[in-house]
Amino acid sequence: MKDVPPTKYPSVTDPGIRAFLAEGERLYPADAVSFTMAEQRAFYDRYCAHFRKPRPAGIAVEDFSVGHVPCRRYRPAPAGGAPVLYLHGGGYVVGGLDSHDDICAELAAGAATDVIAVHYLLAPEHPFPAALEDAWAVMAQLLAEGRGVVLAGDSAGGNLSAALAIRARDEGVGPIKGQVLIYPGLGGDHTQGSYITQAHAPGLSTADVLYYRDVYKGAPHKLAEPLRETDFSRLAPAFLVAAGIDPLHDDCLAYAERLKAAGVAVEVRDEPLLVHAFLRARHISRPAAESFAAIVRALKDFARR
Repeated sequence: MKDVPPTKYPSVTDPGIRAFLAEGERLYPADAVSFTMAEQRAFYDRYCAHFRKPRPAGIAVEDFSVGHVPCRRYRPAPAGGAPVLYLHGGGYVVGGLDSHDDICAELAAGAATDVIAVHYLLAPEHPFPAALEDAWAVMAQLLAEGRGVVLAGDSAGGNLSAALAIRARDEGVGPIKGQVLIYPGLGGDHTQGSYITQAHAPGLSTADVLYYRDVYKGAPHKLAEPLRETDFSRLAPAFLVAAGIDPLHDDCLAYAERLKAAGVAVEVRDEPLLVHAFLRARHISRPAAESFAAIVRALKDFARR
């Protein structure tokens, strides 16, 4: 991709991320939330297909269902440790098994363990807790395999993973080996911090975040907005990735602080050069590639605990 002048994205200094943003704008308009849901999904599918890479060699892929929930298992050879339940981003309204196919395949190959993707029900047709219930059903089936499970997801998927960890703790279900949350939206205070300083960040604005929240969650609930939880003790250890150029940045830090205060092991990787959705720039941007490698290591470590 051609370099893009820094003046186009003054807050972005990494040339790979500038190129990624410029390319993405051709496919996914900045005002996508003003379009119909069918149009938003068409934009997103086109965007994901454009950036999609071939799966790594040696990954066996199997589509299956848990009840009504379509799933896809990525199995490397050899594989070992607990499976990873991966929940895709997309503001709870877009995405599915194909949107994160290459990402999940690369995670499975790098972490050398099974990754299971979930096509949970989408809002607004199916608001909270529909997506969480779908993810819960798949998690229960994976736990029945007897190896535990690692919870992982980006953006809205990070929210769902955190909610699953809280619910699993509350209901005595497990073992949950770890939670890997990548630029998650956790229901933080939108009147302060990064919601203000990064309100107009390229790729995701604060207005977009509030739109997706309202479409998804309905009435306030800790499993829709995990930062509403008051007891963070006995949760699974966490690896959190915060994108610096992202209104959701401080959600990650706030969640980490509360986990630490409750005695939960947590590591935060704060990425000042990266934007929301940078996973798709892992083959374009060196900082994104390095962050992706760290995510792979975290998944591998949790899977083998």
